[in-house]
Amino acid sequence: MLSQATRDLVKATIPALEERGAEITRCFYGMMLTEHTELLNIFNKTNQKKGAQPTALATTVLAAAKNIDDLTPLLGHVRQIGFKHRALQIKPEHYPIVGEYLLKAIKKTLGDAATPEIISAWGEAYGAIADVFIQVEKEMYDAEAWPDWKPFTVVAKELVAKDIYEFTAAPVDGSGVDLSKVPIVAGQYITVNTHPTRDNNQYDALRHYSICSVNTDKGIKFACKLETSVNNPPGLVSEFLHNEVQVGDQIKLSAPAGDFALDEKLLKQNEIPLVLLSSGVGVTPLLAMLETQINANPERPIYWIQSSHSEEHQAFPKQVAALLAKAKNPKVFYTHTNVSERINPTFLKTNVPSHADVYICGSLEFMSSMIENLKTLEHKDDTIHYEPFGPKMSTVDVGLKK
Repeated sequence: MLSQATRDLVKATIPALEERGAEITRCFYGMMLTEHTELLNIFNKTNQKKGAQPTALATTVLAAAKNIDDLTPLLGHVRQIGFKHRALQIKPEHYPIVGEYLLKAIKKTLGDAATPEIISAWGEAYGAIADVFIQVEKEMYDAEAWPDWKPFTVVAKELVAKDIYEFTAAPVDGSGVDLSKVPIVAGQYITVNTHPTRDNNQYDALRHYSICSVNTDKGIKFACKLETSVNNPPGLVSEFLHNEVQVGDQIKLSAPAGDFALDEKLLKQNEIPLVLLSSGVGVTPLLAMLETQINANPERPIYWIQSSHSEEHQAFPKQVAALLAKAKNPKVFYTHTNVSERINPTFLKTNVPSHADVYICGSLEFMSSMIENLKTLEHKDDTIHYEPFGPKMSTVDVGLKK
């Protein structure tokens, strides 16, 4: 247990973390990945470049400081991060490296304000926080459907929107993976381990992709959008999957992970509507959720709200229509932002029942907007469930200045 003096010193750094937390974590990543290049096989360089990863880490560190007297309230967030770590195969031996460079970054960024006493206190605090993560992740490793990375063969590749492919991957004979014994929970993601060679890339590149269906008779289905932005090359992994990986090729996957899941207690009842609200490729896990709900109880009130840039960017039109055809009187809304307004509070107030259970997935910007709007409309926190395509902790508000 941390001493009171240690906890007091950690809490004394809260104003500095609120003011300069993102700066500290950018410094941390810069130093650590320069001196431990092998970790470039794990960390998502795109999220670091965009700032999402440093923001997520800074948010986690600040939240830990604010809860240093009792870390229990953070366990929900620890589990969310833990699933990502398990999927990426981050192990206990990585934590001392992270701790070393976090302390160095605090010292370098805060200068004389980071006294030896404060650095020592944060060293103790980090050890306690790391132990919480390691214990949570141990349970996840013990429960994973298969260990490490396993080879899978791409047995199908289908264009389901202008910029989105659905892949079906079956385990290679002799891999030890029997999908008939792997329960898929709608909302989970798979993690793909690739090695693109564009721009003379020397490292593995790992990405999480949501699973499209709980049916694994032909293999695990996941979807990948080609990531593009103005004045930047396409996403390293998404371009590789779209342009290089073909049917018959092998990829490596770690076991399904994630805590974004339907409330099983509500599947069989008809009093609380289910709202599935997505943007772009964020529809992927919600498609599996729709499938699960239809299989369990097609009479439950379902509100399907899908936002896309245009009709040709609207993903899974055939699959969604086939599932909705089995539902009893679903409410269906398609929004194409190239010709109509984005989803706003007025739309949500009109079309989302206040007592509904709401599941949201999309970009960080979409997520933050939808969550804020729903809370403004007085939807209860425990009825709003979400999975952003990016580090989830970057959506949590703990007072970090960005």
